[in-house]
Amino acid sequence: MPGIDESLLEAMRLPGARGASVVDWISGLALGAVGDAPGGDAEATAAETAELARLATESGVLALTGGDDATGETADGGGPGGPSGKEPPVQDLIITNADSYHLLRFVTTTFDSTVFVHLWLDRSEGNLALARIRLAEMADRLVLG
Repeated sequence: MPGIDESLLEAMRLPGARGASVVDWISGLALGAVGDAPGGDAEATAAETAELARLATESGVLALTGGDDATGETADGGGPGGPSGKEPPVQDLIITNADSYHLLRFVTTTFDSTVFVHLWLDRSEGNLALARIRLAEMADRLVLG
């Protein structure tokens, strides 16, 4: 099971990858980063993408709708994030602009699931569908600690 550095290097092997980072969306800190960062500052990028992640995960509009009642609670006592209550309510965010894609994939952990992987792809060279699939696989294997 790969750690942060191995996972980020794996992400950078995707066609069109410009940069990748693992970010804690509560603190806004990058736990690891490789490649370039939009604007040239990996820490500023981590803080700004953490704000987007926080908005998405704390939004009632974007929460899971598959629960048994209006709160998303299920009959098994699990919360909106699933039976364990540890899964983030959003799987990923995709942001597109004229020359690139930004893909934020949330990582499910055994503790609090406040981590996501940010992949910055060149729009002309990258394959968004492939990146989304590979990033999901990578996030499932990621070992934090």
